[in-house]
Amino acid sequence: MTLPAPPLPHAPPAVATSAQPQELGRFLRARRESLSATGMGLARYGRVRTPGLRREEVAQLAGIGVTWYTKLEQGREVQPSRQAIESIARALQCNDDEVRHLLVLAGIKLDQPPPSAADEPGCLHMQLLDKLLPYPAQMQSAAFDLLAANAAYERLMGVSLQSLPALQRNCLHMSLFDARWQRVVRHEPQTIERMVAMFRAASTQQSGDRAIAERLDYFLTHSPAFRNAWERYQVRSPENQEKTFDHPVLGLIHLRQTYWWSAPRSGMRMVVYLPVGEADAQALDQLALLPAP
Repeated sequence: MTLPAPPLPHAPPAVATSAQPQELGRFLRARRESLSATGMGLARYGRVRTPGLRREEVAQLAGIGVTWYTKLEQGREVQPSRQAIESIARALQCNDDEVRHLLVLAGIKLDQPPPSAADEPGCLHMQLLDKLLPYPAQMQSAAFDLLAANAAYERLMGVSLQSLPALQRNCLHMSLFDARWQRVVRHEPQTIERMVAMFRAASTQQSGDRAIAERLDYFLTHSPAFRNAWERYQVRSPENQEKTFDHPVLGLIHLRQTYWWSAPRSGMRMVVYLPVGEADAQALDQLALLPAP
């Protein structure tokens, strides 16, 4: 097991053919229109009808031709190089997650060897989760599939992982469709947007994963909240944060959610929930005495 979180991969400086030109173009346009020319110190004269930056301004900031950039944003095959994509990313003020996302959309291979059988969750992972008791802990995939969980996590969330149908055994699915799960997690308004942004990153980095493609199709078809967040074209990686859980018996429990990467190549990670204060630690001790869901 490696420590959080994997660094931005490096790739050879070779030119590659765009694998997903339409998606790349949509992402570039959404990012360009989200920026403020005034906030970036760009002078504007006369009436401005274009939201965000103009294509000419992005091309100038990136040091590339405006015709070439326009073709890229229109989703045409222009064979961008890594250097060109990184220059555009700097012009659009992209963070590391968004830079990685753009490189993958442009068909530029990142140095990530294919997942191996050793990356799959197994008995050793389950033993580790159990050793973390009384702290809740679970193993999840890049697409939020719940691969394993210890007894504390199941008692915290009020679910038995093995009793859930395969479709529902997913944190994002439960956050979108399960009212009981939503009550326990105490979602903030930005929770779904944050999870969808992480799911978008996973869907690009693990583009050959059929399970991710199937989940994406299901979420887009059945969840307006997912569709609205998906259309914002946000990208981010998992971040450690404090979360508040509203347990039906023990009440509010404040926990620090911490990610540990078990298999960075496939995005599989262990998530451990540590108490924020003494009262939260005592609540976890009490949690262990409750009957299993």
